[in-house]
Amino acid sequence: MVLLFVGCTRSNHCTSIDVEALEQRLEQGDLVFRRGTGVVGRIVTSVDTRGQFSHVGVAVIKDGVWHIIHAVPYEPDFEGDVDRVKCEPLASFVGRYESGAVGIYRVNISEEGREIAIQNAWRLSCENRAFDHEYDTDDTTKLYCTELVEHIYKLAGVSLSGGRRTRLSFPTLSGEYIMPSDMTDSELLTLIY
Repeated sequence: MVLLFVGCTRSNHCTSIDVEALEQRLEQGDLVFRRGTGVVGRIVTSVDTRGQFSHVGVAVIKDGVWHIIHAVPYEPDFEGDVDRVKCEPLASFVGRYESGAVGIYRVNISEEGREIAIQNAWRLSCENRAFDHEYDTDDTTKLYCTELVEHIYKLAGVSLSGGRRTRLSFPTLSGEYIMPSDMTDSELLTLIY
């Protein structure tokens, strides 16, 4: 059940998602959600009954190219890579599945607030902040995907989840967790794509 929150499985398939169309709609600080079509992605979306996504990251521009900063396990960039907050090109982020779903949501806060969130996302990525395999939202020394997004925007003065949590009760995993729909339901987010 720990794999419940992985959000995706590694795949080298090309995607049918139009990356150029996504890039044309993006602004820095937007949230990019994806739905994995592998076993784990399906588990997340089946547990998160209000949503259609299994993973999320924050859009940023690096060297003139759109990237996504996200907290992800089991997607190493090199041999010996650890599960962490990382920055990867948008095409790679959405291109892990042959078919899936992608959604772009704009966070409706001031430019100053958005910049604070972006700078904190960069900081955590540069620190290689560890992935939170315990899914403990009370401890930000390690972060999972939705926890990362919630954390950086809280540092900017807003809670994207609005305190919403999804309660799970399984023998090996029980508690309250921030699921993708706990964010997409936010009045602070506007669906862009």
